[in-house]
Amino acid sequence: MWAPVADGERAEGGALPETPTYSLLQLVVYFLKLGAIGFGGPVALTGYMQRDLVDRRAWVTQAEYKDGLALAQLAPGPLAAQLAIYLGFVDYGVLGATLVAVAFVLPSFIIVVIGGWLYVTYAGLSWIQDVFYAVGAAVIGIIANSAYKLTTRTIGRDPLLLGIFATLTLYTAVKKTENIALFLTAGLLVYLVRTPPCRLPWAERHGAAGIWLLPLALTGRPIPRAQGSTLIDIALFFSKAGAFVFGSGLAIVPFLYGGVVEQFHWLNEREFLDAVAVALITPGPVVITTGFIGFLVAGFPGAILAAVATFLPCYLFTIVPAPWFRKHGKRPGIAAFVDGVTSAAIGAITGAVFVLGRGSIVDVTTAGIALVTVALLVRFGRRAPEPVIVAVAAVLGLALRAG
Repeated sequence: MWAPVADGERAEGGALPETPTYSLLQLVVYFLKLGAIGFGGPVALTGYMQRDLVDRRAWVTQAEYKDGLALAQLAPGPLAAQLAIYLGFVDYGVLGATLVAVAFVLPSFIIVVIGGWLYVTYAGLSWIQDVFYAVGAAVIGIIANSAYKLTTRTIGRDPLLLGIFATLTLYTAVKKTENIALFLTAGLLVYLVRTPPCRLPWAERHGAAGIWLLPLALTGRPIPRAQGSTLIDIALFFSKAGAFVFGSGLAIVPFLYGGVVEQFHWLNEREFLDAVAVALITPGPVVITTGFIGFLVAGFPGAILAAVATFLPCYLFTIVPAPWFRKHGKRPGIAAFVDGVTSAAIGAITGAVFVLGRGSIVDVTTAGIALVTVALLVRFGRRAPEPVIVAVAAVLGLALRAG
């Protein structure tokens, strides 16, 4: 039996004791709750994990959290789900990672399947746009607040890391997508500057200037897509979505649109936008929109197949390298590489705030809702729960559009 530890309590020197101070059941319950009430997408969800598991409960060290965030960005798939899987692996191995993965995804999956049934039954969700009118703006406020906290706590004032962060923020905001080459280049850059094979004078004097190497990686290739419309083809297509799309849940949307709407014609553009809207107002990972799409294409079997196919690659790409990451992550070179990738990851998900904001902040009213949301979170913190803010925004959206 593990000894209880009060929220925020740490072992001497800030490190956690070798024996876990929390049970696997406690961890699974936490992620079940986060999957059920965690709004705001990957930026907000990763911020909640740091706030709850690192800062308040001290179940996970800051170093373990940063390692998990870096590995999640390096591996393909939804960022928040990968980080959750890694944190489940830290003290409880494959069993912990598996149970956490299921707990984190299950609530939002159930919600989108119910939403899909309602959508099919009542021939559309005309009211969802009214709800999302205000909810989308509130979610942008939640994401922006979480992004700010994640940036200040993780990056600090290091000029090289700030340069990487700014570059990735700009790239993601402009391109509306993410590129794995950028994250690898960022990690390599920090590695060469901090722990070069031969300590060159220019590296120590002008390390921050190396940020200009990043544009060399600003290239990419289209992702191959599946063919057909059977259950097997659904599994193939969504497994590619999970295996080839890096970063935040938002990054998967262009990939899905190109296949689901333009190539396979499983859904029309309005149906696809409705699916994205449902995912954005649903707690848990945004990528769960694949479950909604799968339901519209092939019913409940399609929903299960699409969701499993999307999340299975990220699960494998997290637990397989996790032991190596835990064993070698403290080496100076690895630590420098992780810092670079982490800075790139935070920059990318911050850039996603601007991308998502373009579609949600459409007038003075929505801008005001986003600003009020940020103000409430800054002023009241925990006393202004995000689910309550989202619920109030939903009611406000219906009232405003009805009027």
